[in-house]
Order: sequence, then structure tokens, then C-alpha cells
Amino acid sequence: MRLDRILLSAGLAMLLAGCVTTTTTDAGGVSTKIPRTSKAEQKQEGARIHTDLAQQYLTEGDLQDALVKVNKAFTFDPNYVPAHTIAAVIYERINDLPNAELHYRKAQALAPQKGDTNNNLGWFLCNAAGKPAEAMPFFQKAVADPFYQTPALALTNAGACLVRSHDLAGAEVNFRKALEIDPQNGGALYQLANVLYLQNDAFRARAFIQRFDALGQPSASALKLGHDIESRLGNRDAALNYSRRLQSQFPDSEQARALDATARQ
Repeated sequence: MRLDRILLSAGLAMLLAGCVTTTTTDAGGVSTKIPRTSKAEQKQEGARIHTDLAQQYLTEGDLQDALVKVNKAFTFDPNYVPAHTIAAVIYERINDLPNAELHYRKAQALAPQKGDTNNNLGWFLCNAAGKPAEAMPFFQKAVADPFYQTPALALTNAGACLVRSHDLAGAEVNFRKALEIDPQNGGALYQLANVLYLQNDAFRARAFIQRFDALGQPSASALKLGHDIESRLGNRDAALNYSRRLQSQFPDSEQARALDATARQ
């Protein structure tokens, strides 16, 4: 462990143990004491500090220290919602799905109306736990939160979940709603192009894959989809352009290997 981390932890310990009563003096020489911070506030601050450290370690890929810090946060406040979210992500990263689900569910139970806790649980249930039907109500709760900053994300996740359930029409509805909120939502643009292609509507699919391409965020799956759409429409030059970009930018991808295999047949 690096020295700066040790010093930071020691400094936090001193901060948490320090005096929380401050005396101020106004221009007339009158002293005023600021009320002492309550024990509950001190506990929540301790949970916040250690959760922030856990998130920093998580960002750096240090999952072991991240788990240590988030467990320390629980000793201050076992009901601190951000700590449960960070813990869930850590456990998911180390493939401990039962504990990940436990913490995602705990965060949602502690903040049942919050968009982020509902979206997080919904995506975990759909993506990692393989329970798409169980996930859908949580996406709906996320979108219903008027203070949720990214409802388009929850709608996109809901659509992706419906694709997994083979409900392409329902997925299309969610992707279109996401794009009404955020027309530059790359995930929704790609997913809608894919859903339309799967429904044999390559002409409309092309419009959305072109909008995705215009964002300048290419991916192997999007380039492969662009190739397939243009091939179905009979546009050989456009399909070849997507193929060349795929081979150039993502030569080791599964999609590039699939095109290679097709070309050799």
C-alpha cells in the first residue's frame, strides 16, 4: 500500500476523532459556540469518507482495499445507501453475485423511490442475474423519479432487457422514449438500429446506425451491425466500408472474426 494512502487514512482518523465544537467571536467581542455535531451526523460523515475512499480504490482497480474501506463505512452507518451501492459493484466485479444482489437490493430498499438505486438493481437483475422479468418494475420506478438525472439510461436499460426477453416491440418503445429525452444517447441509437434490423426493417435501422456513427464513438458491434444493414439493403460499397473499418479498428474482435469467417466461405 502506498505511503500517501497510509497518511490519508491517518489524517481521516484524526478528523473523525477531532473536536466538533467551534467558538467564534463577532465584532463586538461576543463569543458564540457553534452547536456540536450530533453523533448521527458524525457517523454518517464517517460512512461517507470511507465510501469515498472505497470508490477511489475501486476506480483504481484495487478491489481488495475498496472492500476493506466500504466495510469500514458500514461500521459507521450500516444504512448508508452509497456504501451499499459501492459494495454491490465490488462484489459484482469479483463475481460474488449473491452478495452483489444483496447490496443492490439493500440500497433500493433504503431509497425505494430513487432513480439510481432502482436502475442499478434493475440492470443487475437483467444483466448479471438473468432475471429480466423481475427487473422491469425497477426500471419503471427509476423513470418515475422526477429528480432522477438520467431517465434515458433507465429506459435504454429497460429496452435492452426486453430484447433479452425477445419482446422487440416493447424494446423499441423504450428506446424511442430514451431518444426523445436524449437524442444523442448512443446506447439507445445502437439498440434501436439493432431492434429494427431484427424486425427486418433495415431501411429504418440504417438511419439510427448512421446517427450512432455520427457520434464518433465506434464499436465493433456497431460497425458489424452497419455492415449487416447495408448488406441486407444491397449496398455493397457501404457494407464494405463498414467491414474495412471493423477490420482496421477492431481486428481482434469477435465481430471481425465473424466477418472473416463469412468471407472465406
